[in-house]
Amino acid sequence: MNKKKILIVEDDLTLQNNIKEILEEEGYDVSTASDGVSGIASFYSYKPDLVLCDIAIPKKDGYQLLTEISDDLRDKSIAFIFLTAKVEKDDIRKGMLLGADDYIFKPFSIDDLLASIKLRLEKVETKESKKETVKHYNIDDKIIFKIGSKTELIEVRDIKFLRAESPYVYIKFSDGKSTLIRESLELWEEKLPEKNFVRIHRSVIVNTDYIRKLEKLGVSSYLIKLENEEEPFILSRRFFHKFKKKFS
Repeated sequence: MNKKKILIVEDDLTLQNNIKEILEEEGYDVSTASDGVSGIASFYSYKPDLVLCDIAIPKKDGYQLLTEISDDLRDKSIAFIFLTAKVEKDDIRKGMLLGADDYIFKPFSIDDLLASIKLRLEKVETKESKKETVKHYNIDDKIIFKIGSKTELIEVRDIKFLRAESPYVYIKFSDGKSTLIRESLELWEEKLPEKNFVRIHRSVIVNTDYIRKLEKLGVSSYLIKLENEEEPFILSRRFFHKFKKKFS
């Protein structure tokens, strides 16, 4: 069985070495970096299963590092844990919106560190095993939906957007009809063809064929206008890089 690979990005070399020793004793393969720039380079060369990253690191901080690798974290199901002395709610919210899976607050115990790593790696494995059984649609496939009291067969290309409305997903079609499905947005993200659909917010997936206008609000921030939809959608910073890559 291959060892799980963990990348530690920490500028406190004493703490970095201590964590490395602990994790290697537990059977993990470990690589280290001391700043954000080398951390990003190590991420792509080492290809870890989990990243353990301090926020206050030089050159590029933990948030900047996470922003740059977030697309690959999602695509390859890599776990990300922040190490931090910060305990403000805004700091935690910022990290979670960017894609962090967990926070470990300094000072921390060895047991807490190992428990968090084990939990996140197990969740990644569970997610990957579920992926193998998910039905993946093509753009011209037809899906049976219940709309009102009727059952209709609708092509995937006619799905305009999907919006999370816990515990449901609201689906809007090109003809103006809509329905609620009791499934997660994450599951639909796996099902739908990546070439045609893109997640623009943690709660919204859109069909790119219906995008009619992009309006810039700020750095990495846009409003997206869809065909025949009065209200625009926000393209959040977390999903900006993946969106930009799709149209570059």
